[in-house]
Amino acid sequence: MRLQIMIALMLSTFLAAMEGTIVSTAVPRITSDLAGFEQVSWVYAIYMLATAVSAPIYGKLADLFGRKNVLLIGIGIFLLGSTLCGVATSMWQLIIFRAIQGLGAGSVMPITMTIIGDLYTEQTARAKAQGWISAVWGLSGVAGPLVGGFLVDTLTWRYIFFLNLPFGLVSFFMLIFLYKEKLAVKEKRHIDYPGALIFSVGTIALLYALLTGSQNQSWTSPVTISLIVFALVTYLVFVSVEKKSPEPLIPLSLFTNRNVTMINLLTLLTNGIVISMVVYLPIWSQGVLGESATMAGFVLTPMPVCWTIGSILAGNLLGKLRAEQLFIAGTAVLTVATTLLSFLSTHSAGYLIYVAVGSIGLGMGLISPIVMVKIQSSVEVDKRGTAIALNTFTGTFSQTFGAAVFGMLFNMVTVAGGHTNLGASFEHGSIPVAQLAQIRDLLASGVHVVFTGTFVLAISSFVLTLLIAKGNRVKQTH
Repeated sequence: MRLQIMIALMLSTFLAAMEGTIVSTAVPRITSDLAGFEQVSWVYAIYMLATAVSAPIYGKLADLFGRKNVLLIGIGIFLLGSTLCGVATSMWQLIIFRAIQGLGAGSVMPITMTIIGDLYTEQTARAKAQGWISAVWGLSGVAGPLVGGFLVDTLTWRYIFFLNLPFGLVSFFMLIFLYKEKLAVKEKRHIDYPGALIFSVGTIALLYALLTGSQNQSWTSPVTISLIVFALVTYLVFVSVEKKSPEPLIPLSLFTNRNVTMINLLTLLTNGIVISMVVYLPIWSQGVLGESATMAGFVLTPMPVCWTIGSILAGNLLGKLRAEQLFIAGTAVLTVATTLLSFLSTHSAGYLIYVAVGSIGLGMGLISPIVMVKIQSSVEVDKRGTAIALNTFTGTFSQTFGAAVFGMLFNMVTVAGGHTNLGASFEHGSIPVAQLAQIRDLLASGVHVVFTGTFVLAISSFVLTLLIAKGNRVKQTH
């Protein structure tokens, strides 16, 4: 029975994760049909933002009302959003419907991991199961663009959303009939509506400020500064509200739990590395090396493949090695990989990029399933969903924040070069030969600064895992 439930969970995870990348290959057709190219970045951003905001809320609801009911509601909202996206007739409709999709997808990752924690009580078995979920998450990064491209070329872009319906319904009904929840639900059911509202408003303000600031380089504009200040004040109010709530959305005790705090910090650092790869390696491939868009997509392929291998390997090694040792091994691999990328030049051997990208995936694969195991073993059962949801939110926030910071660094270097033809640099044939070398050097300098930043993140994450291991050794000796 557990195998069938795992299949249902893997299916829903695959759909939610793939939806973040499947749109990429459909953008030209979408903008051709719906117009509004200037709003296209929000097709991605709104999905990520809605997922980030809703994840902690779903986690708390799962602790209050049970995992099964809340996950089914989330899948239902996701399928509704998918259907609406498929029939959208304008870009703004599509953006709104993507937000609905994201609100549903926010339930999948935290509650899936929580259910696995409930199903598998033995640590090694739990790590293996979570390794498979992490592997599915990694594979979706490759499958998304490939499936999206196939559907766009053979049918229409609308089928990238309609595709979710049959598979999503299979997962939905498998969970209804197969998953018999054993978790005892509290009789006293208090929903922290003020906390949920304040947290959502503050997070939306902060993520919106980061996204627009990075996109427009408007960090010193009154709007951006006001949004950031508003978000910080809102979070202070949120803390005050949570202290008084009988059932807080995010129990403040999670922030005093050393294991949870350290692991969330590790998630914050490592997810920043991942987003830099996804955004800037294609720029290096197309803009600096002059490769085609197809080849630029292939340069990322080793990451999810090796992520899958690393996740399965981590699940099988836990028990033979301690979780802290796997953390150290994973961050060490990330450090080696980012060192290679920080020395990247136009004369570097092509295979080195693939080695570095694959190593990033391997390192993340060793880390990500163990993160969930450690969090689940560090909190009480009735806080498990909330703790996992907080970690999920941290990962999504890290990618948004990382994209903003790296975007600022990249633009500082490239815009400072004063070249006005950077937008055409991905089509080398359209640029005068006299300008091409200058543009390539500018882009290479910008990407180099970004990859230097990822090296700093990798070193920081490695040091952090040493501190985690040292802290746990001290705890064991007492």
